[in-house]
Amino acid sequence: MIGSKKVLGVIIARGGSKGLPGKNVADLGGKPMIAWSVEAGKGSRYIDRLVLSSDDRAIIDAAKEYGCEVPFVRDPALADDFTGGTDVVIDAVKKLPGYDYVVLLQATSPLRSAEDVDGCLDRLIASGAPSCLSVTALEKPVEWLMRVNEHGRLDRLVEGEHTDRRQDAQVAFAPNGAVYAAKTDWLLETGTFYSEDTAAYEMPRERSVDIDTELDLAIAAAIIERARATA
Repeated sequence: MIGSKKVLGVIIARGGSKGLPGKNVADLGGKPMIAWSVEAGKGSRYIDRLVLSSDDRAIIDAAKEYGCEVPFVRDPALADDFTGGTDVVIDAVKKLPGYDYVVLLQATSPLRSAEDVDGCLDRLIASGAPSCLSVTALEKPVEWLMRVNEHGRLDRLVEGEHTDRRQDAQVAFAPNGAVYAAKTDWLLETGTFYSEDTAAYEMPRERSVDIDTELDLAIAAAIIERARATA
């Protein structure tokens, strides 16, 4: 709870991943990947109720084992490759009314911490914005980004002056998928977590790994192992 305002946390995780089958229950640091998001949500100082939206029995069972509530099974129509995460959260909010803020935690971002969840909410409240997204600085300056055109030549994606010196380039950020927070009424009205008024909560790269492939999973496992070895 934030003041007198209630906060709903929604973890989304569907079955049927094609890039890494079974990834949401794959072993990561000795527990299923979904458990990391459950623990981050349960560790939040602000989330009043943490629920899972999933269509997959193995994911549901694993989330329950680690203390996450699963009040409903996601409709198959919201579990295909074309359904956006925001639509899934809106479905959960409509099924579970009465919350002033909602936080989306994607299971594919297992390294975000409870402090990141609360930091994003703190930023949302302090900024007066209707929503806040966790972001990470891009590894390369945005001025260096290019595309290959139809002639096989390189075109810059950003027009204007450019520099080859990293220290002179503008830092660019991208949403990392770890934490999305919004005022519930605003989300229902707009149907999106993003607008020109959206605030940013910056996270370091080592907590921003998004799991899509076996390589991503191996990188996350290595980060966890290193953190344990240096603790």
